[in-house]
Amino acid sequence: MSRITRRAALGALAVTLALPRTLRAQGQAIRIIVPFAPGGSTDAVARLVSPGLTQRLGAPVVVENRSGAAGSIGADAVAKARPDGQTWLLTFDSHATIPALLRAPPFDVLTDLDPVMLIGGSPYAVATKADKPFRSIADVVAAARARPDAVSYGSTGNGTIGHLTMILLGERANARMTHIPYRSGGLAVNDTVAGTVDMMIGSSALLLPHITGGTLRPLLQFGPQRLPGLPDTQTSAEAGFPGLTAEAWWGVFAPRGTPAEQVARMNTALRETLSEERVRRTMTETQQARLVLSSPEELRTFFAAEVEKWGGVVRANGIQPD
Repeated sequence: MSRITRRAALGALAVTLALPRTLRAQGQAIRIIVPFAPGGSTDAVARLVSPGLTQRLGAPVVVENRSGAAGSIGADAVAKARPDGQTWLLTFDSHATIPALLRAPPFDVLTDLDPVMLIGGSPYAVATKADKPFRSIADVVAAARARPDAVSYGSTGNGTIGHLTMILLGERANARMTHIPYRSGGLAVNDTVAGTVDMMIGSSALLLPHITGGTLRPLLQFGPQRLPGLPDTQTSAEAGFPGLTAEAWWGVFAPRGTPAEQVARMNTALRETLSEERVRRTMTETQQARLVLSSPEELRTFFAAEVEKWGGVVRANGIQPD
């Protein structure tokens, strides 16, 4: 019996080794690397889609957090991974600032990663602890003008779109505020709720659960119009800052050279997962996100424009990484 079992096992091994690598890989875990610590909106989106991707891709999908250096550590890990369809990057808008923010980036964001999908976006908003004295962004501006640098705000890190947006707001309002960078949106929220910082800027997707829960009070939103979930909160234009809009976004990338059929398969799996009623409602209603579900080429065009737009703000203000 033992000889038959051993012979059968050796035969099965030989068949397995003869299979194409792509077929053998189907049972392996697929990694989605999030280049930020747990608790932020990017991590939440990755964990929201992972069950549906597991079902559609026929292999377990695991989320791996690799934070640091404005998201470049995790992104670099994906850029240097084998392009075999087993490793993917789900990242945030700050991905577009890496070329301007880092003196010697370890990879080229435009050429070393292949675009897969622009999932969607969510306008940035500013919120404060519910018992803080600020009732509107006008109160914040008045306090910052009266005591320069005394008012603090948190963001997900130096050079992130939230940080850059607050720099532009400070310039437009002629008000100086102190920036406190965090490694993730979750950490920034924790300190804002605790009152350690006066306020924070984050995607409405990140802030809305805490606003509806009553622990944070919204002060301003940077979308072109008021979100359904923030009907009583001014837009930047209504507050006297026309043209100052900013939207957080989430995109998926693959190592350069990942086969087109693998990219198309992931794009389809993402589209189908994000179109499920429960997932779609979580994104659009709970997190107030605008779903795009783009093609790879649409992400390529969008991302190149983001690199140019926000890179200019980084260079103009001499922003350095954390």
